[in-house]
Amino acid sequence: MLAHGIKFGKTVGIISPAGCDDAEIINKKISDFRNLGFNVKVGAHVFDKYGYLAGEDKVRAYDLMNMFIDDEVDAIVCFRGGYGSARMLPYLDLGVIKRHPKIFCGYSDITLILNYLYKKLGLITFHGPMVKSDFSDLTTRDSFFNAVMDRSCNYKIDLNSFDSVQVHNTKNISGKLVGGNLSIICSSLGTPFEIDTKDKILFLEDVNEKIYSIDRMLTQLNLANKLKYCKGFILGNFTPNENDMKEHNFTLNELIAQKILPLRKPTIVNLPFGHEHQNITLPVGGSVKIDFEAGLITPVKEFVL
Repeated sequence: MLAHGIKFGKTVGIISPAGCDDAEIINKKISDFRNLGFNVKVGAHVFDKYGYLAGEDKVRAYDLMNMFIDDEVDAIVCFRGGYGSARMLPYLDLGVIKRHPKIFCGYSDITLILNYLYKKLGLITFHGPMVKSDFSDLTTRDSFFNAVMDRSCNYKIDLNSFDSVQVHNTKNISGKLVGGNLSIICSSLGTPFEIDTKDKILFLEDVNEKIYSIDRMLTQLNLANKLKYCKGFILGNFTPNENDMKEHNFTLNELIAQKILPLRKPTIVNLPFGHEHQNITLPVGGSVKIDFEAGLITPVKEFVL
């Protein structure tokens, strides 16, 4: 299911499905986002604080549902992640969302909502920057615009433009993208909201996790057969835990060599998405082709109308 792409001057709904923030930060970041060229409509409970959450579960779900229903809102971008999306998922009305498909973008804790809406409704959602993100970074901003504005036929990721990117098992593949934050994906296993990776290209990122935790989570995905049946992997930013520099640790590359590469699937490592300033946008449920010879990721079909 495709949503209509947005244009400058259109209205973006801003919600907080997870963590809360101070009003001063919220206002500053919303102002910055508006300066990108959009009108904004702020959810009624974005400024709420309920412990570490941006309001109680039902009111966070209420804000999201209202943005889907509101005909003035052309797209929905989350303010921030943190924690809490899982708590409000049972209160979403999938029938209403299906009747009002819109661009929906976020990452980190929002991973759960992105993949759930695609899995249940076929709605292509977007793993990309949030209102609190750094849109002054040109790579982040341009990728977001190319993914969600107007038609997505101009969407392209040039692997050759990133010095840190590594590729392995370089067989060209096409498939639908799913994925996001590794720890959130693992937390959904065994629930109605768990990710479906069969015949998909799985992308993963995480922040501030120790190497042994990343090892444990990749092992969990493997034991749950989530790695075995996917077509390939795209690994993004794994921002290290600053206290995880012990002498006998594996490096992240060593862990990838142990856990991912033996599966002999096409793999991209160090693509800049996730919890860093360069955070390119990836369409969850979007069909893409990975051409390793050209070093390009391009759409097979459009993501937005």
